[in-house]
Amino acid sequence: MQYNPGWNGSSVNLLHVRAAGPRDCLHYVWSSIGAPAVLMVATESPGSALRVNWTRLLSATPAGALWIDPPGSVVYSTAVVFTKVFEFSEAKPLGELFYPTYDLSEFSWDSVNHTLNHTALTAELRGVPATDPGGGFSNGSLAFRVTAYEAGGRDGRLPSLLHTADSSQLEFVLAGVAPRGNSSRFVLEVATVEEAGAVRRLRSARSIDDEYTPTIFEVLSLVAESQNGSSTLGFLQWKATAYGSRSPRREDGIRCQAQGLRAANGSLPVSSIVQAYFGDGLGSTCTVSALNVSFGGEEGRVYQEKRYLSWSALLGFGQPPRDTFSPLVISITAVALGTPLAMLLLGSCLLLLARRRSYSEYEPIN
Repeated sequence: MQYNPGWNGSSVNLLHVRAAGPRDCLHYVWSSIGAPAVLMVATESPGSALRVNWTRLLSATPAGALWIDPPGSVVYSTAVVFTKVFEFSEAKPLGELFYPTYDLSEFSWDSVNHTLNHTALTAELRGVPATDPGGGFSNGSLAFRVTAYEAGGRDGRLPSLLHTADSSQLEFVLAGVAPRGNSSRFVLEVATVEEAGAVRRLRSARSIDDEYTPTIFEVLSLVAESQNGSSTLGFLQWKATAYGSRSPRREDGIRCQAQGLRAANGSLPVSSIVQAYFGDGLGSTCTVSALNVSFGGEEGRVYQEKRYLSWSALLGFGQPPRDTFSPLVISITAVALGTPLAMLLLGSCLLLLARRRSYSEYEPIN
């Protein structure tokens, strides 16, 4: 993990996470220059490196300021941009009442260097609006917590996402932000950038197994696929829940919904690292999609009471991880289903043996 590689200042944030394998290398570049975003690049060279032209990156025309060396080693690149936070109230009988939008490209961000942990491979982008007329952020903040992994496993905190060494976890956190209505709900707008030849699709998978995330049976994945559908290139995966506590429990759950994937080529806000890598013409050369993730519903009072909201998602390359039944669940299921079946088979065998051994007191007639 490198903070602002090649730059001595801490007034801006650029975090480079590099994962090198024997035959390839993965790059995650997180930044809050403009709208917070992550650039993801997969290369077929274990020695590939990120290059930054800081003078150009911090100028009004950042195109070409970021590249991977050697350029020919890049096999796939994409970006995820966190653009806006909406707040609305479902006031009755007036219906939905929307408040002024929080544009994340206009936030002021703390230095990531203060939260960077090279041992745990974690960091945090924390910010507040540069101007806050309503005072909603006077005692609160918005944050994106990043975790990289060196091996596969499962996160210890709910929603206990399953991860691989090729993936990173993102946690979106609203803490202490005062809602502007009595029944406010929040919506995070997420945009994705794909080069020609790849498209994003939203998948939903349901399972009867909620062992690791109690009462949650749905997993959503925003996957990038080649246009012919032959391969999955990257993903953003999350479970259909958020939580209203720093130490989440099942009862702290907040309903999470994805509100449809849409084309957004003309509405992507300024994000310097995206423009720096893909160029000024990304609206015409790339496919930009947007998705709204909303938090709240019948249990919307959870945030009102605790003023805390956390939503976790996994980013990575290739196919998203799939949960499977643990050996414990398989053993319990086998016992629960196998015991009655074994008793039925045993009873049938005993009945057949009893019938074969039955006899009569009468002699057969000749």
